Amino acid sequence: MTPEELLAARDRIVPDVAVGGLRVLFCGINPSLMTAATGFHFAHPGNRFWPVLHLSGFTPRRLKPSEQYELPAHGLGITNLVARATARADELSAAEFRAGAELLTDKVAHLAPQWLAVVGVTAYRTAFGERRAQIGPQERRIGDARVWALPNPSGLNAHWTVRTMADEYARLRAAAFHDGPVPGEKPASG
Repeated sequence: MTPEELLAARDRIVPDVAVGGLRVLFCGINPSLMTAATGFHFAHPGNRFWPVLHLSGFTPRRLKPSEQYELPAHGLGITNLVARATARADELSAAEFRAGAELLTDKVAHLAPQWLAVVGVTAYRTAFGERRAQIGPQERRIGDARVWALPNPSGLNAHWTVRTMADEYARLRAAAFHDGPVPGEKPASG
């Protein structure tokens, strides 16, 4: 991919990989230029989404970005909080995140996934006005969907390793594919 091809991908929109009734709809922040240039989500070679998805048990093998259309067969899908592609997420404004949250709310109501997994807690905080949100299950529901904030798999996120990210993603997988309480969540008192 040449630098010119990447720059030409700025502001492109990458279609969702989603169908109704998914177990988990993963929501990225916005497409990278590499994603927009290829048309495949999480396509940048430094992005750890695909290895983490496999290591956490969501997929039986490590998928390539070009195999993203296999996700619905596993009960999974991908969308983005902000549709337009940028070189870096910090090029997006808070207003774009808030507008993206409104569109995402409508999308989740239409697609009705069991879980919405926002990959990037900072983006989640900005989009939904939840300044104190932490990684893990959230109190907020969007429609009937439970919400989980996950670590951003970008290679720029040095706070999380592939293994520690896979452990957190595996907590979501356990909640999404098994009945019972969310692993690590305190039971409701009553």
